[in-house]
Amino acid sequence: MSVAPLNGLVLTGGRSRRMQRDKASLAYAGRTQLERAVQLLAPRVQQVFVSIRPEQRADPARAAYPCIEDLRPDLGPIGGIQAALHADANRAWLVLACDLPFLTASTLDHLIASRGADHLATAYRSSHDGLPEPLCAIFEPASRAAVDSWIAQGQLCPRALLGGVDARLLEPLEPRALDNINTPEQYTAATAQLARRRLRVRYFAVLREQAGRGSEELQTLAATPLELYEELRQRHGLALAPQFLRVAINDEFGDWRTPLAEGDTVAFLPPVAGG
Repeated sequence: MSVAPLNGLVLTGGRSRRMQRDKASLAYAGRTQLERAVQLLAPRVQQVFVSIRPEQRADPARAAYPCIEDLRPDLGPIGGIQAALHADANRAWLVLACDLPFLTASTLDHLIASRGADHLATAYRSSHDGLPEPLCAIFEPASRAAVDSWIAQGQLCPRALLGGVDARLLEPLEPRALDNINTPEQYTAATAQLARRRLRVRYFAVLREQAGRGSEELQTLAATPLELYEELRQRHGLALAPQFLRVAINDEFGDWRTPLAEGDTVAFLPPVAGG
């Protein structure tokens, strides 16, 4: 079975009524949500597009990227998904909402690695209610007919669509990764939680050689040792996967998903050779 190439689509066509301002323009640590979503997708897909309403075409932030306009107005996210499937019927689409500030590279990598190309879609189950999460999901080319039929029936909920078709559903890798931000109060709380932390990182054995240093101090948005290690893997070309390491926080062995705090010292320890 041939697997369709994968494009990325960032959904930005919503009207942000509850937020009372354009959610795509909200910034975290100096990057807008739109910029962050595009940067997460770009290394993982062939090309990234931004889903827009026709009147958003003149917005400079969106115009900086290739855009796909909705085919019909005011359909919500399902309209953006439909437009992408019609824009290129031979590609699968990794669809991403622009308002997921806790989304990490690890969650996207796991989604792509677990892709069920013989299904209509691949998506995570919600960590809150177990239902499909359609706004961080892969829609295969064969899903176009199902999406068109769903809209023709007057149905606009993509979550309900995925619950009724042949979709591969995954358990969430990181519980908060798909939490979206819809109100000013949620944005204030998320901004505080995602503020950059100053940490000290220590490397041992082969990691010391690969990183070219025994330790470093840095500022990061990483909320857990797992997120921090994935960030450092990309920065320094660290070869070992997390499952082959132990992590220590402030000189005590810890869990990869323990929340990090300002001033923590994090150590990554490869297995001891020999014996």
